[in-house]
Amino acid sequence: MTGPKRNPLLIVEDDLALQKQMRWTLDRYESVVASEPESAITQLRRYEPAVVTMDLGLPPHPDDPTEGFALLRQILALAPHTKIIVLTGQNDRSNALKAIALGAYDFYAKPFEPELLGLTIERAYYLHELQEENRRLNTITKPTAFSGIITRDADMIQVCRTAEKVAPTNVTILLLGESGTGKELFARAMHDLSSRRKERFVAINCAAIPESLLESELFGYEKGAFTGAAKQTIGKVETAHKGTLLLDEIGALPLALQAKLLRFLQERVIERVGGREEIAVDVRIVCATHQNLKEMIAHGKFREDLYFRLAEITLEIPPLRKRPGDPGLLAHVFVRRFAEEQRRGSMTLLPDAIDAIEAYAWPGNVRELENCIKRAVIMAEDAIIKGADIGLQVELTNEILNLRQVRDEAERRAVIRVLGRVDGNLSKAAELLGISRPTLYELLDRFGLR
Repeated sequence: MTGPKRNPLLIVEDDLALQKQMRWTLDRYESVVASEPESAITQLRRYEPAVVTMDLGLPPHPDDPTEGFALLRQILALAPHTKIIVLTGQNDRSNALKAIALGAYDFYAKPFEPELLGLTIERAYYLHELQEENRRLNTITKPTAFSGIITRDADMIQVCRTAEKVAPTNVTILLLGESGTGKELFARAMHDLSSRRKERFVAINCAAIPESLLESELFGYEKGAFTGAAKQTIGKVETAHKGTLLLDEIGALPLALQAKLLRFLQERVIERVGGREEIAVDVRIVCATHQNLKEMIAHGKFREDLYFRLAEITLEIPPLRKRPGDPGLLAHVFVRRFAEEQRRGSMTLLPDAIDAIEAYAWPGNVRELENCIKRAVIMAEDAIIKGADIGLQVELTNEILNLRQVRDEAERRAVIRVLGRVDGNLSKAAELLGISRPTLYELLDRFGLR
């Protein structure tokens, strides 16, 4: 049978004659082979095969399926989406069923019929490809509460994953991050993922309201509580009953109000200014600040007991300058958005504009970048946005973008790191790196690491 090569097929078989026969029979696949568990794991890490065929009887005890079952578990732990087809004897149905129960895709019996084995492998490839495509489409097209947070940065993605996990709970969340990093976006996203999503999301900026008015804004007031209090008014805490309350810039909360907030968090009741009645409120609290609360505690500006109440879960949102690649990614998104809003048609960022965007430190983070791109879209003379339109004063560096050079440097660092970890043992180093020993020797020679 002829046809295009498929993704790698890993054949784990200690019988060299059978191994050779399988490679010849399955020549339409790009086959890699292994004869024992250690080399099988090395090949798995190196080639990431979509399908694995494996004998349950492997060295050092080929008559005992124990090694085969251990390898099966290890492969599924390292590559859970890989389809594994196990090889069994004609009268070994119990071990075949056990392999299926452990997670194998299918089994076939020795001696195998090439056409039937080929059909089984083809079905495994087809299912693997369907599942991979489904996962890809889910990640690309499935809208989520965090769709407004655009990033490719691993640290930022991890913060999003943690936020998704804690969103359905009622724990108090403390969001830490510089101004403009998207703390309110995170708070709204967690509200939308919680059981309170049908209720109100209320936000109050503690730094934007005068201290004399902040208590009444938070807890409300009774008629006649002070001059000008002509009617009873409920505060933000009561307004968010059954929903979520975001206390933005919590570090600006005066010490006197910190004590009242602590009492509310402990008792879940409030008293309006000028009132005596205790009012029970069910609200989920999310706090945010750009300040270092631990330093404020050390200087007596923030209550330690309140901090521990607020920081049941702490999420630190990385600044834009520590998210490589994200400034350029966000810039393209903002250009498309603002060009549509301003009816400028299709607009393009020139390379010198992207260079300036990537080189700038963005002290105002995403908010500053958004404003910068909006101004550039409005001020640009035509459909292209040049570095001059961005208006950033930066010193550009000649960053290496050549993939070969980048790859060589990454490989060199990885080899050095692994050699240090395994104390110079080249066999272990090759296994950890997912390469053969000859390939490792070539790398050592190329990088002068002998």
